[in-house]
Amino acid sequence: MSVAHTASEPVNVRGMRVVEHRFAVPLDHKQPDGEHITVFAREYSDPGVSPGAGLPWLLYLQGGPGGKGSRLLQFGGWTKAASRRFRILMLDQRGTGLSTPANRQSLALRGDAAAQAEYLSHFRADSIVADAELIRNALGSGPWSIYGQSYGGFCALTYLSFAPSGLKEVLVTGGLAPLSGPADRVYQATFSRVAARNAEYFAKYPGDRELTTRIARHLDTVPEYLPDGTRLTPRRFQMAGSYLGGNTRMDGLHHLLEEAFIDTPDGHRLSDTFLAGIWQLAERSTNPLYALMHESIYAQRQATGWAAWRVLQSRPDFLPDAAEPLYTGEMVYPWYFDEDPALCPLKGTAELLAAKSDWPDLYDAGQLARNTVPAAAAVYTHDIYVDRDLSLETAAAVQGLQVWETDEFHHDGIADDGEGIFKRLLGMVRGERP
Repeated sequence: MSVAHTASEPVNVRGMRVVEHRFAVPLDHKQPDGEHITVFAREYSDPGVSPGAGLPWLLYLQGGPGGKGSRLLQFGGWTKAASRRFRILMLDQRGTGLSTPANRQSLALRGDAAAQAEYLSHFRADSIVADAELIRNALGSGPWSIYGQSYGGFCALTYLSFAPSGLKEVLVTGGLAPLSGPADRVYQATFSRVAARNAEYFAKYPGDRELTTRIARHLDTVPEYLPDGTRLTPRRFQMAGSYLGGNTRMDGLHHLLEEAFIDTPDGHRLSDTFLAGIWQLAERSTNPLYALMHESIYAQRQATGWAAWRVLQSRPDFLPDAAEPLYTGEMVYPWYFDEDPALCPLKGTAELLAAKSDWPDLYDAGQLARNTVPAAAAVYTHDIYVDRDLSLETAAAVQGLQVWETDEFHHDGIADDGEGIFKRLLGMVRGERP
């Protein structure tokens, strides 16, 4: 089917030719004549190369779920390398960025929690891939190249499963999803990797072990408030563990903690600087779909039922009242919808999504086993978000998928050496020497 498509006039920005695209796509791709929503994408290309010169498209699928496409201010890292060979399309996956929004404000227009949950059932990788295929055809592209980071890699596997004819080649970084099984196995694996990363962090900054416990116990008894006026709880403080998912970001946790306490007329209190830093990590006003849809990205024909929360009960070292509580990773828990003002109105919706048991399949194991699309993936040995062992299990199930495993990077490897990683993966799928 064709879709309505509008494109802006190009604008040159710091060595980039930028064009904004909007596409009208079906909310439910099984009902193409039904309700439509808008999907936004921004094109970046080298202004020195004419659009008619034949540079092929590269679709970038960002991490998430619930993350919008990268907003480039200039080419750098992997985009610098890619812009020499491609026109880059940054997709605002449905519900994010300038696409039709899905948050506490807009979802209220859908009706009650049941109506909201039904609406959001169309916001997973299968729908994102169907959007991408309509967009590819609207742009007049033949099979195109895609680059999936983290959740974008999950989407790439869905693409390989259900629309491989639209793909020329596939690159994945930190994003090989398990193809089957309950979400519990994901969290059983990642809790162990997060615990190991905690140990690594506290070995590097031993003084932060006592400081972390001190902050948690302080929060038990002393009311401290985030910039939005909500009380900071120990379990919300543990969300600072998101820093542990990166190479240099791990050191950022230390810099946050070193400004934790300040002397005040009321005694030792947490500083405004520290509280603002925690708030930026712990609130979901800009990406509520991350919390709403996070566990559903693993769901196929069964309910997740708050899998991370369930697995947490078997990991007392991560409980907030532990003698020396650990920082958590990217897991999502039901209490998020009690403590975050951006999520509180969506609690009923989240409960229904967690209980939903008729999620369709996200992958076709048979199609992946006979895959012919050149594909390469970077697997990070100590990735705390996408487990290495589960990633290799998936890689073995996709015919022809080449794996580059490295312990040099963590989940945000493309932020450290995006150019080098991109060139290596592209060389792998094209048989080029590094």
